[in-house]
Amino acid sequence: MVQKIVQSGDKKLREISKPVRSFDRKILNLIQNLRDTLEIQNDPEGVGLAAPQIGVNLRVFAVNYKDFKRIVVNPTIIAIGEKRTVNRENKKTKNEILEGCLSLPHYYGPLKRETYIKLKYLDEFGKETIEEFKDFNAQIILHEIDHLNGILFVDRLLEQKKKLYKLDENDEWEEVEI
Repeated sequence: MVQKIVQSGDKKLREISKPVRSFDRKILNLIQNLRDTLEIQNDPEGVGLAAPQIGVNLRVFAVNYKDFKRIVVNPTIIAIGEKRTVNRENKKTKNEILEGCLSLPHYYGPLKRETYIKLKYLDEFGKETIEEFKDFNAQIILHEIDHLNGILFVDRLLEQKKKLYKLDENDEWEEVEI
């Protein structure tokens, strides 16, 4: 069922999410709610959605970007690569990726994130999985893990001393204060 997305001022987004203890009906419904809610996002388009973004502080998120679709439960980072800059089509560039968030729609900032991550997690059936992600897929995973830890992408912008931009209704960029 489609859920309302929690917006950036909500304190639920700042809480550290609890691990999933068992794959019961509640968790299966949460997974379906994440899928349904992410699937309909088109203004702006979403590529990932974490449980805290629909008001549930459990360590679960969904990813849906082109052929990259995952349900990730209780993720643990095993290894992480060095920072490099890539664009949305996974090509090296001199510019950072403009990252955004469904909990702060139409706001974006040029972030540098790790471009390689090895992750241990449970899939939607509770099966332990170890998988490597690279480039834009790694950025999506890291963004969603941040949500599980109560971190928003604007926090990363502040760390990197980067600017925040708003895309207005005329598709024009406007710099805004963080």
